[in-house]
Amino acid sequence: MDVHVRDLRYFVAVAEELSFTRAASDRLFVSQPTLSKQIRQLELSFRAALFERDRRTVTLTAAGTALLPHARQIIEQWESAQRAVLHAAAADNTTLTVGFQTSIGRGLIPAVTATMERLLPGWRLQFRQVTWADPTVGLAGNDVDVAIAWLPVPTGGNLAHKVITTEDRWVALPSSHRLAERPVVHFDDLADEPFIALPVAAGALREFWLGNDHRRTPARIAATAETAEEAFEAVTSGIGVVLLSAGNAEIYQRANLTCRPVTGLPPSELAVVWRTGDDREAVRAFIDACCLCTAA
Repeated sequence: MDVHVRDLRYFVAVAEELSFTRAASDRLFVSQPTLSKQIRQLELSFRAALFERDRRTVTLTAAGTALLPHARQIIEQWESAQRAVLHAAAADNTTLTVGFQTSIGRGLIPAVTATMERLLPGWRLQFRQVTWADPTVGLAGNDVDVAIAWLPVPTGGNLAHKVITTEDRWVALPSSHRLAERPVVHFDDLADEPFIALPVAAGALREFWLGNDHRRTPARIAATAETAEEAFEAVTSGIGVVLLSAGNAEIYQRANLTCRPVTGLPPSELAVVWRTGDDREAVRAFIDACCLCTAA
């Protein structure tokens, strides 16, 4: 019987949350049907029920209780092995892969590149765009070494971050929109507008860019987009509006698109993000470079 570490992660998340809904949305960023299917496959592999379920509660069975400490140990050993491989590979690798979801701009990358060259001569940066469907910006799957990302990022102890800039939130509107002539738009005036949303898998980041924590009722979703380019194409097509940061309002200028500052919302935060425990010299140098360049 072969069991994937991913399936054990799913099992541990449900066992700790005692809720398929919370484990799926808050810990794993997968749909609940996907999680239920994987747990069922794991139970079939063991030929034992791991959870007792009813409409209101989830509890561990005797088999699930027996599996839990071993599952945690296997996951810990696998993560330790990943770190060992990363450290070993770093000895021969002088490229740091940086994940991002929206254009970084702000003069940050030239400044960080120059600082990195001073701190670690011979190293180079490679950039990889990740869709909003991955709220860890490629870090969870080890597709990138570090990331430049908008907060919030997933919590749970696997990721660490430092804020590098704070920017007011704006709104992108079709240029023909009734609010486009206003110099400033209050968030209450957007309450009934159709919004372009990030994918459901984006979790808390989707909620942030919909402003749902400052609404009396959730946003009305007209469409979803996995990238900034898709979102702004939907706006210029007249499908809906979207919130964005002040800096991105400047970066993503295009015909038939008007951006205006929004009052009534707290600002957005751009951060450098890395895996907790990844203390490689190049990662630390990149983090330091980001902080030095934005403090200058």
